[in-house]
Amino acid sequence: MSKNNFPKLHNATWPGIVGKGDHEPIISLDELLEKTAKAEVNGVKFDGVDLGLFDPHVKLDTSDDHIKSVVDKIGGTYGLAIGTLVAPIWPPDGGSAMGSQTDRDRFVEVVRKAAEFGYKLRKEGIRTNNVIRVDSASSVEEWAKNPTENTKLIADTFRRACDAAAEYGERIAAEGEICWGGMQSWKTMLETLEMVDRENMGFQADMSHTFLYLLGYNAPEDRILKADFQWDDREELERGLKFLTSKLRPWTIDFHVAQNDGTVFGSGSHDKTGRHCLPTDPNGRLDIAKDAGFWMKDENGNPTKAFNHICWDGCMFPNEVMHKQETWDSILKTLIEVRDVNGWSA
Repeated sequence: MSKNNFPKLHNATWPGIVGKGDHEPIISLDELLEKTAKAEVNGVKFDGVDLGLFDPHVKLDTSDDHIKSVVDKIGGTYGLAIGTLVAPIWPPDGGSAMGSQTDRDRFVEVVRKAAEFGYKLRKEGIRTNNVIRVDSASSVEEWAKNPTENTKLIADTFRRACDAAAEYGERIAAEGEICWGGMQSWKTMLETLEMVDRENMGFQADMSHTFLYLLGYNAPEDRILKADFQWDDREELERGLKFLTSKLRPWTIDFHVAQNDGTVFGSGSHDKTGRHCLPTDPNGRLDIAKDAGFWMKDENGNPTKAFNHICWDGCMFPNEVMHKQETWDSILKTLIEVRDVNGWSA
């Protein structure tokens, strides 16, 4: 495909850290970048990476020297662009978006630093978008103790984070995961987004995490699929996907391609959320290329062009899988298929 084909194809770096615990060591940024840069399918390669601003991969340090070191490593050594950034909004650096005043102030300050980081990367010409990923950094259990007031607190924190990000021309995307309070279902997510009421607030859809909104995990009252749904009922699954995306696609400014087997999973210190599976997993419930289209195309079948790249999120893949080059080759192949079916040319 020509260089003018969109969306661009990105890999995520944070799976080298997220979900790792004492039983599995962190995978270095260099290894992830090397395997991303090496992957190739019929002459097509990854265009870039989405970057988690997590120590020890990348420090949330906005000094010009540090920014230059990141640009030199990712762009210079590996020839990759940088897309969406993930702000480390959780304690101890950040804090709960519905926590104490101190917690919420830390949350906003981390987003502000991430926005400055992103702005400087854009000035260097290596960054392809202006999106920063967040969540509420709050458990569903704590949120449920006072849903109304806690949603107001989360929305207020997000609103302040949006204002801080806007100073640097950045946007905020809240990722739809069932493990975060005020975001655990399509309905609560939509209510939170609407309450924030900022032009630079959006949604990050993940084909694995957001998929579980259909099943009502952590929010049975908001289940979309019928109660007696069976996995061989493709018609009902597509009905559910159409409903879900009709509600959240207008907010979607960032998109993760993934596979899911319909179960929840957590590893290391990461709470249970949608299980990310390899694209070739025989238990995968999604027709990845087709189902991506529910997010990437409008009701008339035209690309929304709401994001200029798509990213594979292999969050919580075991190390034995991530160390294999063929893993990233198969993922790249899947992203190409998604683009062939749902993309566009400049």
